[in-house]
Amino acid sequence: MYKNILVAIDGSETSARALHAAITLAKEQSARVRLVHVIDEFPFATPDTGWVDDVRLGEILFKAGQAILDEARAQVQKAGLEVETALPQNLSQRIATVIVDEAKRWPADLIVAGTHGRHGIEHLVLGSVAEGVARAASMPVLLIPSHA
Repeated sequence: MYKNILVAIDGSETSARALHAAITLAKEQSARVRLVHVIDEFPFATPDTGWVDDVRLGEILFKAGQAILDEARAQVQKAGLEVETALPQNLSQRIATVIVDEAKRWPADLIVAGTHGRHGIEHLVLGSVAEGVARAASMPVLLIPSHA
């Protein structure tokens, strides 16, 4: 049923749970996996000054994202699955929008993402990437909770 499974990863424990679920499902479905980690530079832009132009910051975020992808890629390959990666840079959009755009471009049959379980004011202030993905996606989304 699913041949192309996109997994949003951020290096968190919840993201690792989502990756594990995606690997299990991909093995059952003989599906390909695409791992996506969004380099989110948007918080470093300000209304007054625009983009904070710090080359070192961009390099640090890129290296951290690449390390997250490399570790996840190794897990998928160890499971014997075909895997691709994407490391899009975000300067102006919500992370959820970038993930959904990547899913459409690939094209994914399913998006798998972890939920961080934020509540109350933390959810109000930070929002939920997983919730945004579920609302914006035109394909099925499998949300993996932060706790069992």
